Amino acid sequence: MRILPILLVLALGIAGCEEKVRPSILPLPTKDPPSQESWRSTVIFSDSAQVNAILWAGHIAVYAEEEYTLLDDSIHVDLFDRSGNHTSVLTARRGKVEDRTRDFEAYENVVVISDSGTTLMTDRLFWDDSEGKIHTDAFVEIISPTEHIRGHGLISDQSLKQYRIFRVTGESVESE
Repeated sequence: MRILPILLVLALGIAGCEEKVRPSILPLPTKDPPSQESWRSTVIFSDSAQVNAILWAGHIAVYAEEEYTLLDDSIHVDLFDRSGNHTSVLTARRGKVEDRTRDFEAYENVVVISDSGTTLMTDRLFWDDSEGKIHTDAFVEIISPTEHIRGHGLISDQSLKQYRIFRVTGESVESE
């Protein structure tokens, strides 16, 4: 009879030593973690008190040593011309900013809608900050009040008023 309480205490002690929290089985990232991260954030890009762009992203990860910033979980960018006038809105699934040059790459479901009513759709788009131009070698589709053009490759101003599409297919509607 005296052994039964001792066995009961030992059994409870062994059961209490069971591992309650299991270690993660997810692989660790192979690169260094970001130096800064933020979620659901707005960033204003300006130069000499002049707003160039307003960026909203679901997740922002800054890699200071490598001098780039990754954007994902939805991107929304309002673009402004050198006079501070709003020109267009860009949306995409994810992107990357080269911090030194302020050049920007947008990927997956990229849509640019200009204030003049022209819409650009592609899967990959690059913004050259020094030139103030957007370009891509990917498939593009542009819809405006007078045109519906498809092609592979594009160079344009950010307001989509002056663009050049390469390997074009599409149709143009003459105005009456």
